[in-house]
Amino acid sequence: MLDLELLHTLVCVVDEGSFTRAAERVHRTQSTVSQQIRKLEDSVGQVLLVRDRSGQQVSATEHGELLTQYARRLLNLSREARDALNTEARLVPVRLGVPEDFDATRMASMLSGFVRARPEARLETVSGMSTDLRRQLENGEIDIALVKREAGSGECHASWPEPLVWVCGHGQDLQVETLPLALFPQGCIYRQRAIRTLDKARRSWRVAFGSHSLTGIQAAVTSGLGLSILPRSAVLPTHRICTELPPVPPSELALVSGVERLSATHQGLIECLRDQLSAVS
Repeated sequence: MLDLELLHTLVCVVDEGSFTRAAERVHRTQSTVSQQIRKLEDSVGQVLLVRDRSGQQVSATEHGELLTQYARRLLNLSREARDALNTEARLVPVRLGVPEDFDATRMASMLSGFVRARPEARLETVSGMSTDLRRQLENGEIDIALVKREAGSGECHASWPEPLVWVCGHGQDLQVETLPLALFPQGCIYRQRAIRTLDKARRSWRVAFGSHSLTGIQAAVTSGLGLSILPRSAVLPTHRICTELPPVPPSELALVSGVERLSATHQGLIECLRDQLSAVS
């Protein structure tokens, strides 16, 4: 294995063309530099440097030039690795969970501003159902999350009401005996709202389509496969708001954390999300 210190000395001697000037550059005596070069030559089994007739100037042999090229690359790579490790040590992991149905473009815009303002943050974002995000918070898998929940159902850093509406496809007949529903999986607050509202109104229903994906539910509603409850922000032009069905109370979008002591970087993300979401609520 090549010694990086010896390679550094070789590069300095080749660059300076002199053992004396190279010794000044590496803060060693001339005899030490000469010993290091001999040690390197013994290691590779080749003569690397030759002196001119005056004995004052030094130049690289063919093997010396080749090794010097590799030495520069190895030294640069070593510095790059050291800088990367120092940078990693300064980074603060920030793990954020967002609801599956949150506007991805809107979230990306908010997070890009945070990353620019907080270069030390190593942001990791996951999306999922609010029930899954709460479980991940409890297990320490994420630090901060936006979750959909019943209004006022626990402590949070901030919360915003989320108006909900019934939606169906244009032209869909709601005068059927059993209403077809397009629903998220068990545990979703929209699913709970839909089922409870229809049961209370004594309307018969069935699950016609199920999906974890907001896009999937939206497509099912558009095509007429089933009606659903969605936040107003997720209603598409291809949907019709069903005012003939009983209204549903709003849910709540809450900003919560799963650790007792948050770093300044985590607090920065909370403040960023709180300000951005409050500005449009």
